Amino acid sequence: MKVAAVQLSSTAEKAANLEAADRLTRAAAADGARVIVLPEKWTVLGSDEDLRAGAETLAGPAISWARALARELAIDLVAGSIAERLDDGTAAAAPASATPLAEPRGGGKLANTSVHIDPQGEIRAVYRKLHMFDVEVGGRAYCESAVTEPGEEIVLSATADGVGLGMSICYDLRFPELYRILALGGARVLALPAAFTLTTTRDHWEVLVRARAIENQAFVIAANQIGAHPGGQHSGGRSLIVDPWGVVLAQAHDREGHILAELDLGHQEEIRARFPALANRRPEVYSRPVEALR
Repeated sequence: MKVAAVQLSSTAEKAANLEAADRLTRAAAADGARVIVLPEKWTVLGSDEDLRAGAETLAGPAISWARALARELAIDLVAGSIAERLDDGTAAAAPASATPLAEPRGGGKLANTSVHIDPQGEIRAVYRKLHMFDVEVGGRAYCESAVTEPGEEIVLSATADGVGLGMSICYDLRFPELYRILALGGARVLALPAAFTLTTTRDHWEVLVRARAIENQAFVIAANQIGAHPGGQHSGGRSLIVDPWGVVLAQAHDREGHILAELDLGHQEEIRARFPALANRRPEVYSRPVEALR
């Protein structure tokens, strides 16, 4: 199964972002990719005001474009993440087959939302980012929760070929519990749209992506943003595709573009059979209350 990660340098200019996403997604498909992942906030990346101004529902132009392109190219497309508007009651524009979907909430906040679209152009799954990026890094304070409502559901999808596809976004990468649950639920490929900061990309990105691949014996398709964005943000690029042994199959240069890799699902089965770390778990021990350790 050939897959691709698209690396973008998104700004607050939605039309330019869409043009770049369209061009690079088509290029990846022309190179044979059947599963393509876009980065986080590919439609608009900038200040809180930029995100609010560029937010839209799942019935809006961004996901409509993604659905039409996935159908045209006959690909599974993980449409990165968008700033999803939640407060008008139209955000739940996904079929009952998508598993599971958190209901949109009001209150004027947005969701950081990733959408998996199948080769028929149908929405297969919708995932709203669980973990809010409320941190200080690189001399700057970030507070994603100021404008974004966290999701409440772990979402496992599947490609058109029936390969389990775990959904996640950016800061989720630092929470291994999420990926273990996805792997135990059947995920063989983990999708990670991201806008990792320059500082954390240089020091943590590859280590964390490879760790999630190794510990869950899963492929990871990690599509990162690259370069400077409005509002003083700067993403580190170096998008990755990693195999279940932790081997980097492809890494992007520090510019917009796409990377490709062939996923050997048979090799993954061999790794899981010969090195059965998932089967050797001791969940009856892990369920012990934390309080008992103190």
